[in-house]
Amino acid sequence: MSDLPPALPALALVTLVVRDYDEAVDFYTRALGFDLAEDTDRGDGTRWVVVRPRGAHGTGLLLARAKDEAQAAAVGAQTGGRVGFFLHTDDFARDHARMTAAGVRFLEAPRHEPYGSVAVFEDLYGNRWDLLQPAPSGA
Repeated sequence: MSDLPPALPALALVTLVVRDYDEAVDFYTRALGFDLAEDTDRGDGTRWVVVRPRGAHGTGLLLARAKDEAQAAAVGAQTGGRVGFFLHTDDFARDHARMTAAGVRFLEAPRHEPYGSVAVFEDLYGNRWDLLQPAPSGA
């Protein structure tokens, strides 16, 4: 019998405040290759919009349109200019080339670090992401 606690609840969604639902959906599905998991009109001028990396069944992004000036001011600056999101890949070169061709703006050339291959990019609002292929275990 294990002394470990039972599994904790899983992180399901992270909210990302956006300017416009449709432009955000277009960027995340076209440029990053995410799947549109849900797009439901809530009847009050808002929508419940969830995107997930292709094939992911767990964590996704809830794209929430800014509804006032304070929220609009946070668009693109939700992590204070730091990398706030990490997109893992099993083929860095393939995904870097595909994303570059789709117009994704990389802020640096790919780097090969002890922990893996990585390059920082910005989404359409200026939020910073790492595209990361982790190094094999034991490498």
